[in-house]
Amino acid sequence: MKLGFFIAILLFTSKNISAQKIEWMSMSQAQEAQKNEPKKIFMDVYTEWCGPCKLLDKNTFQNPDVSSYISKHYYAVKFNAEGNEEIRYYDQIFKNPNYDPNRKGRNATHQFTQFLGVRGYPTMVFFSENGDPIMPLVGYQKPKQIELFLKLIKQGDYQVFSKPEDFENYRKNFISRFRG
Repeated sequence: MKLGFFIAILLFTSKNISAQKIEWMSMSQAQEAQKNEPKKIFMDVYTEWCGPCKLLDKNTFQNPDVSSYISKHYYAVKFNAEGNEEIRYYDQIFKNPNYDPNRKGRNATHQFTQFLGVRGYPTMVFFSENGDPIMPLVGYQKPKQIELFLKLIKQGDYQVFSKPEDFENYRKNFISRFRG
């Protein structure tokens, strides 16, 4: 009886650990959270029609190592690059004045997307604890590919690079720990 109970608890616990999902929030929610507990922001800039964006959601963000790492070390923001959300950022308001709710497929590009210089989807943008943009990461990334950038940004290692070779050496010496 006790062994059966122990196995049931173990299975329930391991299922919940492996099923952890990223709790996405808006940019305003992340900015508000930073006031209480400063953390970097990881923003997924996507569109509804983007195939690689959907693959990123399915294959990368569902990976337990990726979702756990992002959830622990970042505020995770999901931002529709063609959506109608109002963004307040550094005393400016960004909107999508040409947004058409009746339009299927591609829509007008949001002003915040343009401000960030996003030119392809998906793009993941990293922000500092102060809300300053650090860098964009463009394109579909597998778990082991995104791991390098998640850890590089979280640990602040990007701040010591002075020439392109520094990043290449970092990449060559990086040991991936994520599965998948």
